[in-house]
Amino acid sequence: MATTTRMFCLVLVMVLMGCCCSAKIYKVGESKGWTAKKDGSYYEWAKRKEFQVGDSLMFEYDGNVNDVTQVSSRLVGVFVVFVAHDHPIPPPPPPRKILPFGKDYKVGDSNEWRVPEESDFYSKWSEEKQFHVGDNLLFYYNDQVDDVLEINSDLEFKSCDTISPVAVHNAGQDLIRLTKPGICYFITSKIGHCEAGLKLRIVVRPLSKSVPKKMQLSPFDRLIKWLHDSFTPHPHH
Repeated sequence: MATTTRMFCLVLVMVLMGCCCSAKIYKVGESKGWTAKKDGSYYEWAKRKEFQVGDSLMFEYDGNVNDVTQVSSRLVGVFVVFVAHDHPIPPPPPPRKILPFGKDYKVGDSNEWRVPEESDFYSKWSEEKQFHVGDNLLFYYNDQVDDVLEINSDLEFKSCDTISPVAVHNAGQDLIRLTKPGICYFITSKIGHCEAGLKLRIVVRPLSKSVPKKMQLSPFDRLIKWLHDSFTPHPHH
């Protein structure tokens, strides 16, 4: 009887305070993942990194052999990281709504974030999903070839305008959390790549609530319907 090997992937987000919308992802152990190694291997790996608040540790391992347990004492565990602050810690912000842990979406799935063969690839990819506040977008790409820019408007999206981005990501592995409902736009700054289809527009829905079956469309749903009707090609007669 064949034995099936199960590979588990655990993402541990290092959040000490506040709410981070973007961060780096570190795969523990690089290509070999989380497995038995000689003493000090993971310590040496961690020494070469500088972890920041909001970064994520990705543990990839065989669930039949290993697991991951987070501990509070360095005397018990085998893997310790130190999280650095590159600026003084500000005073605690006023109480805010804590976002739930949502779904993780790997942008482009196996194609990842790269110039697609078909210019509407990422448009079709996003149409098949329903994004909600609290979900995460995972951008994987070659940081020598591409990057990820968050932009403000549909006009900038259509024209591939890179002049005034909201945020720039260029680590090659970026985690972006969806923190509020609305429309989010992502493009690349590399010449010709956005025009060739390396661009993503998604609609982020509010936290799901139970509502009566018979109910008029909410303002947000009317906006989604307007976007669908406005940007869906119609056949010419």
